[in-house]
Amino acid sequence: MKKLQIMLVLLNVFMAVPAQKVFSVEYANQADVKVFVVKYENQADLKIFFVEYENQAGWREKKKMHLMY
Repeated sequence: MKKLQIMLVLLNVFMAVPAQKVFSVEYANQADVKVFVVKYENQADLKIFFVEYENQAGWREKKKMHLMY
């Protein structure tokens, strides 16, 4: 019984963690945030990298997090 209670508490914690997903859209007016490919890295406010595994994803600097929320 105690294991079940612990599992339910952990499930509730993980359900409360916010996540971001990024999708490509066909038209600009369908997007909440617009992302463009730039020639030089200093032209971008936010850099997005593609990773192979979900656990490799995350924020390097929390100060840019407001751009996606």
